Amino acid sequence: MLEIEKIVLGPVATNTYIVGDQESKQAVVIDPAWDGAVLAEKIRQLGWGIQSVWLTHAHFDHFGGLADLLTGLELSEHEGFFVGLHPKDMNLWRIKGGAIMFGVPMKSAPKPTHEFREGDLLSVGKYEFQVHHTPGHSSGHVIFHCESEGILFSGDLIFKQGIGRTDLLGGSFSTLMESIQKYVLPLPDETRIYSGHGPETTVGEERRLNPFIK
Repeated sequence: MLEIEKIVLGPVATNTYIVGDQESKQAVVIDPAWDGAVLAEKIRQLGWGIQSVWLTHAHFDHFGGLADLLTGLELSEHEGFFVGLHPKDMNLWRIKGGAIMFGVPMKSAPKPTHEFREGDLLSVGKYEFQVHHTPGHSSGHVIFHCESEGILFSGDLIFKQGIGRTDLLGGSFSTLMESIQKYVLPLPDETRIYSGHGPETTVGEERRLNPFIK
C-alpha cells in the first residue's frame, strides 16, 4: 500500500508530502517546505527510511526545511540517497528561491545531486512515478505521476480551483496553461491531485470547476 502523509509547513502554508511504500518502509519527501527538524521527527515516528527528496521546483517555500531535514536524519550520508531538482531551476536555487525578496531568512542547504528530466522514472518501493517537466510557475517546475495508483503530485502547477502564480521569476501564464493542458487534463477524471498548497482535488473536478480551464 502506498501511504501519503501531508504536513502543512512554513510562512505560506506549503504542503510537504511523505510518500512511502508500507511493505518496504521506503519513502521519499516531496518539497520539504519548512521546519526540517519537525519533519525529521515525524519521519522517525512513522519509521520510514527516506531514499530521496524530490523538489517540484526551487521557490524558497518548497525547500526551506531541507537543510535541517538532512541534518536531522543524516540523509546525505546514506548510500544512494539524492535530492532531485530540474536543472532549469538551479539559478533559482542559487538565490535561495527568492527568499530575500520576501524578507524571509533561510538556511543554506547542499546543492541537489540529481537532475530531473522529462520522462524520468522514479521508485518508491514497488511504486513507480514518472517525472514531467511542467514550466510556467518556474522554468524548471516538475510534477510526479503514479499511473498505477492514480496519483499526481502537482507542486504549484495546479490547485483546487486555481493555478500557480506566474508573476515570479521564470513564470509564464501561457506556458503554465500549456503544461496543464499537456500533462494534467489528459489524465483520468479520478486521478487525485496533491498540490503544493491547499486541499486535495481530482483531475475531473478541475476540468469541471477550475475557472482557468476552458
